[in-house]
Amino acid sequence: MKFEMLGNLRMRDGERYLEPRARKVGILLAALLLRANQVVSIDRLVLEIWGERPPRRATAALHVYVSQLRKLIPPDGTSGHPIVTRSPGYLIRVNPGELDVDVFRELLDRGRRLMRTGDYHGAIAAFEQAQAFPRGDEPARLGDGPIVSGFATWLAEARLEMLETTTECRLMLDHHHELVPGLHALLREYPLHEAFYRQLMLALYRCDRRADALQTYRKARTLLQNEIGLEPCASLRELHHAILHDDAERMRLSPVG
Repeated sequence: MKFEMLGNLRMRDGERYLEPRARKVGILLAALLLRANQVVSIDRLVLEIWGERPPRRATAALHVYVSQLRKLIPPDGTSGHPIVTRSPGYLIRVNPGELDVDVFRELLDRGRRLMRTGDYHGAIAAFEQAQAFPRGDEPARLGDGPIVSGFATWLAEARLEMLETTTECRLMLDHHHELVPGLHALLREYPLHEAFYRQLMLALYRCDRRADALQTYRKARTLLQNEIGLEPCASLRELHHAILHDDAERMRLSPVG
């Protein structure tokens, strides 16, 4: 059995895909999967599904949803059903490699480790494997309970970190020419993310496009002042100063992460 959360929330049993039809059953499954192999209390599941003002018979309704989920998920032939009742709530048993979120997290951690050791090619490969997972809005559609919303926030930050760190690895490998178009696209998607401006400025400078690098700084400064009333961060200001003075020593990259 494979469990998928990066994209559509569903399970794959051989060639069959199984999906919870009811939204609240989907929230229950997501909450259990995000705490796989740990007991999630009834109180916490009620909060996840209904928020701060649950109906009077929320606990009884939760038991019904658990029953529906058990009918949807086929039992494991060797160890019984993956959903287990255990005080004070329920848990779902998930083996290593069965949940795509776990695989995604392992690839992210591997990329970080490889980058720290200077294996930039290996780090890029790990990050690109992680980025290949579907990029859906399933967590956001499952409501704003603390477990699911916390995961959605973490996932968005993890994806942004991978984009930034993959770019940093490519800069370390002197791939500056090929990075320029992609960084322009990233800044259209993340217009307030200062790290991408820094990376674009550095890539442009290395392409002998000093004027464009300085123009990128001016654009970033104007946008940040207009949108949030702040000056660019220290690293962006320092890079601007280094480009103005052709200070190659101050423009050396150091690995992030």
